[in-house]
Formats: sequence, C-alpha cells, structure tokens
Amino acid sequence: MNWKTFFAMLSRDGHVARRNLIPTLLQNLLQPLLLTFVFGRVLTASGMMSNSYKDILLPGIMALSMTLSGVWAVAMPLISEFQFTREIEDRLLAPMETGWLAVEKVVAGMVQALVSGLVVIPAAWITLGSGVHLSYWHPAQFAATCLLMALFSAAGGLWMGVSVGQTQIGLMFSMVLTPMMMFGCAYYPWSALNAFPALKYAVLINPLVYASEGMRGSLVPQVPHMPAIATLGALLLIDAGVLTLGIKKFNSKAVS
Repeated sequence: MNWKTFFAMLSRDGHVARRNLIPTLLQNLLQPLLLTFVFGRVLTASGMMSNSYKDILLPGIMALSMTLSGVWAVAMPLISEFQFTREIEDRLLAPMETGWLAVEKVVAGMVQALVSGLVVIPAAWITLGSGVHLSYWHPAQFAATCLLMALFSAAGGLWMGVSVGQTQIGLMFSMVLTPMMMFGCAYYPWSALNAFPALKYAVLINPLVYASEGMRGSLVPQVPHMPAIATLGALLLIDAGVLTLGIKKFNSKAVS
C-alpha cells in the first residue's frame, strides 16, 4: 500500500468535487427537498396527513439522499472512465495495487454521501417548517448509521459502476434504484407494512430499510423503528458483501 499515492488520488477527487460543489449539491438536494416539501409540507398543511408525519419523513429522506449521492458519485465516473474517456488506464499505472484504487473511489464516494446526507438536515428542516421533533440522545448510533450507509452507497456505486454497461444506465436506475427508493421505508416506517406480511419481510433485502430505520431510531426514537442492533448489524454485513463484490469485479475489469 502506497499511502502517499492513495492520499494524492483522494486529494485529486476532492479537488474535483470542490470545483463542482454547487452543481453537486443542487443535484443531490433537489429531489429530497421536493419530496420533503410535497409530502411533509403541502400534505400536512392541507390536513391530508398528520403533522407528526414530518418526524417519520425527515430521517428517511436523509438516508435516501445519502444513498443516491454515494451511488452517483462513484458509479457514473467509473462508467465514464472505463467505457468513454478511458481515464482509468492512467490511474491503473499509479504505484499502488489495483484493489486500493477501488478503495480510494469508495472513500471519496463516502465523503460525498456524508456531506449530502448531513446537509439535508438543515435544508429539509427549513422546508418542513415547525413540527419536527429531532432528538440527539443517540449520537453513537447516528454516527455509526451514517458511516455504514455512506459505505454501502459508495460500495454499491463501485459495484454498479463496473457491472453496468453504457447502454444499461437507464435500466440501473429504473430496475435497481427506483424499487430501492420505493420499498426502502424512507417514506414510512417498516411497521407500516404489517398489513402486507409477504412484502414486509421481502423488503429486508433492501439496505435502505435498515438505514431509514436506523436514522429514525437515532433522531426520532419516539416513532416506531427497528432495534439498533438489527439495523447496524444488517448494514455491516451488507457493506462487507457489497464491498467485496465491488473490489473483486473492479480488479477483474481492470485486468481485462
């Protein structure tokens, strides 16, 4: 492991991200804020939903924002570098093992996911107005959930970026990310699926379920949520599996 090369490449990605900070934030915040405004402000102000729904919505929107940001930050550049610009060839010549290049991509994606997720809190809080009752009684659980979710989104972006062809980008979003968003308990707690027993247990393969429930448990413990040990344990196992698959696929594609 060449730490000097690793941090040089990480600094380079950070420089590119800083140069595109405003477009990146707008890209990552627009959808969450629109969803927050429509579901948390318009529908609650009109009386179609209870005002307490804001407490359920905000943690889920935060988890959703981190997921989309991390996947986009890693997958789209990789698709471009492997299939369009071929820029990855220059990076593979760096004095560092190929696997560590994949890790550097994941770390850079994690940073962007964390920034996007944390920025959602004040932005969405302003959008929702009064009636949001966040609690910070569980800072350790909150930090662990954020880190594990950021790792999943970046590792998932790595896996998708080296697995999806240039003609399959639209399919990736429609067949993978859209169902993940709809059935990831971002807009409702997992307990809301009690009326659909089969679906309730089928969605447990979705990592966003554990992220959304973990966020609720740490920020709004007064609403129904999964136990912390279940959410953190599941995210840890999923992260290990997705990261291993992503690095293995990255190495295979780099060699080919």
